[in-house]
Amino acid sequence: MSRVAKKPVVLPKGVECRIDGSNVTVKGPKGELRLPPIPDIEVKLESGEIRLSAHSGDLRFAGTARALLAGMVKGVSEGYTKKLELVGVGYRAAMQGKDLSLSLGFSHPVVFAAPEGVTLATPTQTEITITGADLQRVGETAAKIRALRPPEPYKGKGVRYAGEKITLKEAKKA
Repeated sequence: MSRVAKKPVVLPKGVECRIDGSNVTVKGPKGELRLPPIPDIEVKLESGEIRLSAHSGDLRFAGTARALLAGMVKGVSEGYTKKLELVGVGYRAAMQGKDLSLSLGFSHPVVFAAPEGVTLATPTQTEITITGADLQRVGETAAKIRALRPPEPYKGKGVRYAGEKITLKEAKKA
């Protein structure tokens, strides 16, 4: 039996929750997120708290549903942020409207279009900040940008997450 599912999700000030059948919509200052129906899980809104219960007493998905709802509530109230660093001579990032223009050592600049619900920013030429309400979308966007030029194992040049440690290989000895 899930212990996580028994704990209610508390709605902070400024966050609204709407339950239409088995669809749950959470709206707050950072945006609006929707949770599709989860089988055999009933969602109830009681005095500013979201509570979960199972129809048949089977709480297999209840812990997952509660974690997803808690993440949605945190996302629409506080938001999520990922930071990337560009390491390498001549590697830089700049904003062109809503798109991100990257110089990553290719013969051409790489232009990355920001997906819906995600905001890109470049505090410096070698830093990229990705913010949004949906944790999955923020992480996926960060992974796609990192995949454009992942850190290489000999000098460590490339796009990496802030604070990521790259294990460097030793060069071949003649």
